[in-house]
Amino acid sequence: MATKGQANDYGVDSIVILEGLDPVRKRPGMYIGTTSQEGVNHTINEIVDNGIDEALAGYADTIRIVLEENGYMTVYDNGRGIPVDVIPKYKKSALELVMTMLHAGGKFGQGAYKISGGLHGVGASVVNALSEHLIAEVKRDGQIHCQEYVRGVPKLDVRAVSTSMLNIPFESGTAISFLPDYKIFKETIKINYLKFKKQIKEKAYLIPKVMFYIENRKEHDKTAYYFEGGIQSLLQDMNKGKKTIHSPIYMKDVDGDIEIEVAIQFNDSLIENVHTFVNVINTTEGGTHLTGFRSALTKAINTYSSKILSGKDFKENFSGNDIKEGLSAVVYVKMPSTNLQFEGQTKSKLGNSEVQSAVQTKVNAYLDMYFEENPRDGREIIGKILLAQRARFAAKAAKDAVLRKGALEGSALPGKLADCQEKDPTKSEIFIVEGDSAGGSAKSGRNRKFQAILPLFGKILNTERYRLDRVITSDKFKDLIVALGSGIGEQFEIKNARYHKIIIMTDADIDGSHIKTLYLTFFFRHLTPLVEGGMVYVAVPPLFKASRGKNKIYLFTDEDLKKFTSEHNNEAWNIQRFKGLGEMNSDELWETTMNPDTRILKQVTVDDMEEADETFTMLMGEDVPPRKKFITTHARLAELDV
Repeated sequence: MATKGQANDYGVDSIVILEGLDPVRKRPGMYIGTTSQEGVNHTINEIVDNGIDEALAGYADTIRIVLEENGYMTVYDNGRGIPVDVIPKYKKSALELVMTMLHAGGKFGQGAYKISGGLHGVGASVVNALSEHLIAEVKRDGQIHCQEYVRGVPKLDVRAVSTSMLNIPFESGTAISFLPDYKIFKETIKINYLKFKKQIKEKAYLIPKVMFYIENRKEHDKTAYYFEGGIQSLLQDMNKGKKTIHSPIYMKDVDGDIEIEVAIQFNDSLIENVHTFVNVINTTEGGTHLTGFRSALTKAINTYSSKILSGKDFKENFSGNDIKEGLSAVVYVKMPSTNLQFEGQTKSKLGNSEVQSAVQTKVNAYLDMYFEENPRDGREIIGKILLAQRARFAAKAAKDAVLRKGALEGSALPGKLADCQEKDPTKSEIFIVEGDSAGGSAKSGRNRKFQAILPLFGKILNTERYRLDRVITSDKFKDLIVALGSGIGEQFEIKNARYHKIIIMTDADIDGSHIKTLYLTFFFRHLTPLVEGGMVYVAVPPLFKASRGKNKIYLFTDEDLKKFTSEHNNEAWNIQRFKGLGEMNSDELWETTMNPDTRILKQVTVDDMEEADETFTMLMGEDVPPRKKFITTHARLAELDV
């Protein structure tokens, strides 16, 4: 548990004021990024971060979040409590200034918070300005003080009360309860709850031995997060379901006022998973701390490999891409909040140049020592990376051979591809079609101006289990890669993609779903930017056709069929189930599945890369028990072809 400090070192002298709140309601996006649901999540995270600041300073060990049924969100912490005394210069309570003045708080001076977790540092005042109603309560020295606000304007002065409106459960601390303003957040005033829980869990990893409680009274859900292992626990969670090849590597060091914490572990997968943070802020775009880490890791591994590998094995230094394969790592930097520099408006990329050199120096020195003291782990890591390098050489040779073969045959594009006339990729789409029969119908029924067809017969390789060198020599993937034009691996360039809609079109049965899953695995693992760019789609063909005379109605699900038969129970309709796309004539396929005016397309998106990675590993990987558990758990939801 964190040691509670004395409250008197956090007083009114710690409060610094920079400007008023007027701009916030006029331009909310400048302060919270967006007024969509993501912005609602941002508001509660700002309040949570105030409690985290107390925890980082060693004065709080519990943060409680309650989501009320009426839309109010309440955050409690057992820290010192925001100061409530009057600041003579402004003749107002410090609490009121913190809640109503932009950049008024303890983060901007030098004394109260050396390290702050707030993303923008605007905190409670901005949340207050964007709330329809807000209540702030502070418990200090046995007394409770309270103030209410309507859209950022105080209803009354800060006052002492005998009874807590918010029922503060601690001997000291702060409670903020607010209702987001529907005039600001016109899309919704509800948070994305699953995303919020993930964000809180992430913060719990970064602040070990601090308890986070979440209670969602509307959904009757209670969750608690508490981790003693810090980023080592996070690393363990990242590698869940994967086979690791060595013990975790953990280091913690200090360079001046920069604290550096790193955890590393390689697994037997082909995917890199690296998380970077600064002061509890998730720097999703990386920055100087990530650059320093990569440089240190590459240098240390090449130095050690040159010592233990013979000349025939060590042909050249490992590249950064060789080392990425199967790498899981957490890079966590803490530094004075007043020194933080970010690149871009989103504040998700660290820009401090001194951090790069500090991380590079400390991590490199530690890894040099680690490899010397742990030769068995060192050799396991080098062996893994050596395989990745050989696969890269083989993939390059295979790719070169593919291109040479295409050139010798007189055409760089595969013969089965029926290309479109449109040369603008943003207006072009390609259908990846299962089977020659369906491919024939699709070619006949398509709009040749902007629709290309690539028939690929039967099931394809499960690319979850194979490196790029094996993938690129498969005829089906070779045709697909060449047709898409974006390249693959180190040569991938999304700007070279020949189509901005890549549509997977398979039969609407179990076999079709399996083939569709195999293609999605390939795109997720080897052409990830196409998925992230929203360029991959899944076609939705009908399962049934109901016909009566000249009338015909297409039904896409079993539920559609049940509804149709109940509504037309006494009518003589002929119901035909399509066993595959090949059963449809070209007109039917165009009308139901390919015509942009009538078709249904599902865009493939990734909301959470880490969760998607874990799911693909579980369902498509070699480890059977997790997949068996998933299947038995969800068996009742399965659709069967009988």
